[in-house]
Amino acid sequence: MTRNTPQPPATEPVVLGIDFGTSNSAAAWRVGTGPVQHVPLEGEALALPTALFFNAEDHRVHFGRDAVAQYLSGTEGRLMRSLKSLLGSPLLLETTEVLGQATSFQDIIATFLAEIRVRAVRHMGREPTHVVLGRPVHFVDGDPARDALAQRMLQEAAYSAGLGQVAFELEPMAAALDHERRIARDSRVLVADIGGGTSDFTLVRLGPGRMRPGADRRADVLATTGIHIGGTDFDHRLSLAQAMPLLGFRHHGPDGREVPSAVFFDLATWHLIHWRYSAKAQREAQALRTNYTDPALHQRLMRVLSERLGHHIANDVEQAKIALSMASASGQTQTASPVAMDWGYLERGLQSEWPADVLTDCLQAPLAQVVACAQACVAQAGLPAGALDAVYLTGGSSSLTPFRAALQQAFAGVPLVEGDVFGGVAAGLAVG
Repeated sequence: MTRNTPQPPATEPVVLGIDFGTSNSAAAWRVGTGPVQHVPLEGEALALPTALFFNAEDHRVHFGRDAVAQYLSGTEGRLMRSLKSLLGSPLLLETTEVLGQATSFQDIIATFLAEIRVRAVRHMGREPTHVVLGRPVHFVDGDPARDALAQRMLQEAAYSAGLGQVAFELEPMAAALDHERRIARDSRVLVADIGGGTSDFTLVRLGPGRMRPGADRRADVLATTGIHIGGTDFDHRLSLAQAMPLLGFRHHGPDGREVPSAVFFDLATWHLIHWRYSAKAQREAQALRTNYTDPALHQRLMRVLSERLGHHIANDVEQAKIALSMASASGQTQTASPVAMDWGYLERGLQSEWPADVLTDCLQAPLAQVVACAQACVAQAGLPAGALDAVYLTGGSSSLTPFRAALQQAFAGVPLVEGDVFGGVAAGLAVG
């Protein structure tokens, strides 16, 4: 990436906002009280998939789309995604082998944050004087101690990445500050930040008269709620419904019992897939052979594990989800099978069809929980749903049509305003 931004005066403070997301990350910066500017993190793209690929052939670390492409091309190495989901978990401090070295997952997060810093500094032309990191309302639901631990772990990773002592801001509040720059009157806005790992809501008073540099905005926050459900959870449910049956999920063995499901749940979860590639896990999967009536299903499972195809499946499921949502949003006629999946890398000629209503059917339960969390936020503020001026949408999963339909039903008559899906939080963080 070439630097095309003039270097700001050294006396002006430079705030760098980093939205470290479960699925995608973004950054933005601001010089003094000047305009917020986005940092292109991968070519001209503002959003960088939160993915690392440790290339065993050239011994380099690849990031973002490049990381996923390296893995899908068959390059020998290890792909890691959804690392944010490990924050607050004891697993974060455990070590795993990458490029022949034992490395903690916290250090891997630090490696990713360090790359964001390098790309941002290259673009800005100087180091930031202040760094603001986003955080969800809850890293961990219902456990304040683990939630505090998660923020501390992220802070330590940021320090290791060369970001220094960082400040934190709630991600939905950051999105609200970004939205505030585009409204003309005082408003009560419910910010819905639906990311890869969490769904967060903030009911906040916004308005042009409230935009004062350095102002304490805590009194404008009327309520905040959050739930640990997001896009990767939606992918998980879709994978179990549409992909894992091809490997034996819900398959009944000779004794009439279902094949034990732990391996399928892990293969349907981005940050757990790599655990199933170990020699021990493969021996456990091989032992499941007697639980299968159809040996072809077990052979597929073993091929996925031995050839490390789990991330291929996860990527295909994610892309199918997006395609189905886009088809619904564009008003296309719903057919019996709007998306055909080619599983040729599992078995020659293997295909499956995804029904048009699979998003609604699979996601109904988690989306109901997310919408209930939104309603709880409004209730916590003591307001009726109709008292809102707008619901402001940000985060990649806010684009899902079943979610928008459920939210519109819950807040009938309240306008849904689409924000900057991937860059809004980062821009609000840079407001400082």
